[in-house]
Amino acid sequence: MELRQLRYFVTVAEELHFGRAAERLVIGQPAVSQQVRRLERELKVELFDRTPRTVRLTAAGETFLPAARAVLAAEEQARSVAAELAGGQRDVFRLGTVTGLGDRLDRLFDAFARHAPHVRIELVSVPVRERLARLADGHLDAALVRGAAPDGGEGTGLLRRPLWDEELVAAVPARHPLAQREAVALGDLAGLALCLTERRNHPALVDLVLDGCRRAGFAPVPGPATSNLQDTLAAVGSGSSPLWTVVYEGNARRLRVPRVAFVPFAGPGLRLPVELAVRAGARSAPLVEVLLAALTAPVCNDQ
Repeated sequence: MELRQLRYFVTVAEELHFGRAAERLVIGQPAVSQQVRRLERELKVELFDRTPRTVRLTAAGETFLPAARAVLAAEEQARSVAAELAGGQRDVFRLGTVTGLGDRLDRLFDAFARHAPHVRIELVSVPVRERLARLADGHLDAALVRGAAPDGGEGTGLLRRPLWDEELVAAVPARHPLAQREAVALGDLAGLALCLTERRNHPALVDLVLDGCRRAGFAPVPGPATSNLQDTLAAVGSGSSPLWTVVYEGNARRLRVPRVAFVPFAGPGLRLPVELAVRAGARSAPLVEVLLAALTAPVCNDQ
C-alpha cells in the first residue's frame, strides 16, 4: 500500500468521478484508475461500484475512507513539522480557499509578508464540506466559504465573519449580439443553453443561478456537461451552439478568452456572500485579523 494510492482513492471518493479526480491530482486518468485498482487488490476488496455513467463508494469503501484520510492527515502533519524544522521553526497558517479571489489573494500574501513575515500561508483547496470538517478538527486555521454552508454539523464550534458579496457576470460567445451590450438581464439569456457545474459540486452557486432564472420567467435549457471552467468557456466560445455560463467577476477580470465575452448582469444581478469561518477560541486569532484586514480592503478594479 502506497501513500499515493490512498491519496488517489480519497480524491476519487470526494469527486465520485475518475476524470475530475485526475484533474485535481494533475495526472492522467489511467494512472488514477490503475493505482486505485492496485489498492483494491492489496486490500482484497472493491472500494468503488463502477458503471459507464456513475462511480459510487461500496460499503467497504465507505468504511475505509476515514482510515485513509487519517493516514494522509498524519503524513501532512509530518511534512509540516519537517518543513518548519528546515525553515527555522517557521509558523504555518493553513487557509481553506475558494477560486476567483483575484487581487485579494495578492493582497493577502502582501499583508502577511508585512505583518507576519515569520508565517507561511498554506492554501488548501478541497470541497466545502471537507473544508469545514478540516477546520473543525484543527487541520485548518481558517476557511473561506462562498454561499450558505452545507448542513451536516461540520460547522459546530465555528464562527462566521462576513467578508464581501461575490458578483457574478455572464459569459457568452464573443460573436453573439448579447456580447455587445453593457449589461444583460437574465431573461435575455433564455434562448441560450446554460453550462453549469453539477449541484453537488457547488449547491449555493447552482441554486442562485437557477432561482434567478425562475424569477426571470424561464427554466434554462441544460448545456453540455463539462468538468472545469476552462472546458466550460471553451464550449461557450466554440460557437457550435449558443451557450452561456456564469463566472466570478474577480476571475473574469483576469481571464483572457478571445472567443468569450464577460458581460455584467443588469439590475440587482447575481451575488454570493463570502464568509470567513474560524474555530472559536483558536490561538491564531491575531493572524485572522491580518487575514480579515487584507480580504476586506477595497479592491482596485483597474487592470
